[in-house]
Amino acid sequence: MDIFSEYFFQRALLGGILIGLTAPLMGVFLVLRRLSMIGDTLAHVSIAGIALGFLINVYPIGVGLVFALLASFAIERLRKAYKSYAELSIAIIMSGGVALATLLFTLGKGFNMNVMSYFFGSIYTLDNFDLWVVFGVTVIVIGVIVLNYKELFLMFFDEDAAGVSGLPLRFYNIMITMLTALVISVAIKIVGALLVSSLLTIPVACSLLVAKSFKKSIFWSVLFSEVSVVGGLFAAGMWDLAPGATIVLFLIGLLILSLFIKRGFRL
Repeated sequence: MDIFSEYFFQRALLGGILIGLTAPLMGVFLVLRRLSMIGDTLAHVSIAGIALGFLINVYPIGVGLVFALLASFAIERLRKAYKSYAELSIAIIMSGGVALATLLFTLGKGFNMNVMSYFFGSIYTLDNFDLWVVFGVTVIVIGVIVLNYKELFLMFFDEDAAGVSGLPLRFYNIMITMLTALVISVAIKIVGALLVSSLLTIPVACSLLVAKSFKKSIFWSVLFSEVSVVGGLFAAGMWDLAPGATIVLFLIGLLILSLFIKRGFRL
């Protein structure tokens, strides 16, 4: 139990709680827009940026964040170009991100082990600067959502009506994609690129089983996320498990439990 008194575990817990708040907030909007796969796309592009950061000796998460933001703009441009096949934008950008990351891996063989840690997460290596970055992203995401809640609610439930009312749909679409890019970039070090989309989607999937309104779905998704982050980290600390994987498996366990409970109520 000594691990719980260590500073690295306390930093990991704080970082996990912050991401556990912002990831499902963005996930609700992405799931409602049927863009849940955008998390994997931006994560792969971020890995390319992180690899470049190690190559040029610049803060890797910062470079990954820039790459994710650029990818978010590209996705929106491609979505406009392929209006009837919007999912193509996600596939195209993901392919480019994977190709670029692979190329950078071949150029920097000496740092490949450092980059690989971002695939599976390294939450125990969070330092104070990382925490400030995560905290800054959390403040931005919550602030933007609170200030634009009514507009986002209208756009995601009736985009045609939002457009007729004069709402700048392109601006809000880009804004949501950019916020998602910010969240994913800082979450990669916590749960890893291969698992980061789980924090965006699985808590929302759980909330949709129990929530009866949009506000309640936000509340429940955040609650499911935080319970999984805290529970997963404590389980990983007690039994020396991989923290990112433990958090995601905790989420899946909650989803299965929610499905059983919902089915039981129907019976």
